[in-house]
Amino acid sequence: MASTVTTSKDSAATSRPGYGRLLRTRGAWTFLLPGFAARQPFAMLTLSIVLLVQHTTGSYGAAGAVAAVTGVSMALFAPYSGRLADRHGQRAVLVPGVLVHTAAGLALTALALNHAPLWALFAAAVPTGASVPQIGPMVRARWGVRLKGSPLMTTAAAFESVTDEFTFVVGPLLATALCTAVDPAAGLLTEAALTLVGGLLFAAQKGTQPETGRDGHARVEHVSALRVPGVRVLIVTFLGIGSVFGGMQVSLAAFTESIGEPGLNGVLYGVFAAGNMLSGIACGAIVWKTAPQRRLVIGYAALALTASALWTAHSALLLAGLGLLVGMCIAPALITGYTLVENLVPAGARTEAFTWLTGAVALGQAAAVTVAGQLEDRLWGGAGFLVPMAGTVLALVTLLALRSRLAAAPRERTVARGVGHRDPVAVD
Repeated sequence: MASTVTTSKDSAATSRPGYGRLLRTRGAWTFLLPGFAARQPFAMLTLSIVLLVQHTTGSYGAAGAVAAVTGVSMALFAPYSGRLADRHGQRAVLVPGVLVHTAAGLALTALALNHAPLWALFAAAVPTGASVPQIGPMVRARWGVRLKGSPLMTTAAAFESVTDEFTFVVGPLLATALCTAVDPAAGLLTEAALTLVGGLLFAAQKGTQPETGRDGHARVEHVSALRVPGVRVLIVTFLGIGSVFGGMQVSLAAFTESIGEPGLNGVLYGVFAAGNMLSGIACGAIVWKTAPQRRLVIGYAALALTASALWTAHSALLLAGLGLLVGMCIAPALITGYTLVENLVPAGARTEAFTWLTGAVALGQAAAVTVAGQLEDRLWGGAGFLVPMAGTVLALVTLLALRSRLAAAPRERTVARGVGHRDPVAVD
């Protein structure tokens, strides 16, 4: 047994990481395909809410506020969902979650179409956001099980970022097309249906989910990922990334409506997401020699610089070009942040750690949607683009000040009682 493990490790270390080798990982496709279907609705949710509520109320401020409540609820409940998944298994969390999310999304749609008061929309937005299935973190946790100790982890992080961004290319286009060409409620109804079907299919893949404290012979000791200093630094950086997503969603919608081309909104946001996806592909294909902490600082500085130029754009063509550059700067920061989790956080808390980061993006997005909506309503057209600038600059300052906390924790820290986090060895 010991020689088999050594040979496998040596092979993994000498073989060049790549997407082809990653996708040949045993059992990968059993969770990748349903996982893609289940995470697609997340890219549609915020924009579908903004377009529906703006249509029924006539206010971007109200639409942004409802979307913000959804995002804040998701950000607050996502880590708790991740912790439950680490302890009790992903399936036990997913099945009730998708059922609640579907019902809450349908209720929010009905209330908006019936011109319910804003407080009623807020009340429906809370369970809608709180029950968003955390498919991305769960897929990343499954990669961690399959690739433990392999150099393919960085490639897997890049692949997941590319997958996320591909959904953010398709999602806004689909949401915009449904809401503008079919019915203002069509985007949110489709999101609820896709969540139900995709989430249940993903939950059915029990064979690839990580072990819990009730599995195996070792008793896993669960420590909150939030206690790791580096995770707290990453949360701040991901809040800044969320401000870019939220600020652009509202501001692009307002811009395209101001020029009489609302259907162009999905195209412009798709260009932004495409830049993110393309740079993510490139990041996964590179064998990095620079330390991930340094890569994060450099990549984030580029993001803050490009995001700071968005508010100066006054034409669709210029906005598309700047959006492409901003998108290209986001993927390296996301990929490096998720890769750092592998070294910073014990295995028994990684789903929770990933959900903290995903929740931080959602929280930053929610705050940005709210502020950008108010700026668009009260100030000049395009004022909402100031939000991505402010969010990324503040996060960059924090990252520069606290970057030393991103150093990897010693591998001797334990994730099971009496069992060190070391490579397995044969025991007679």
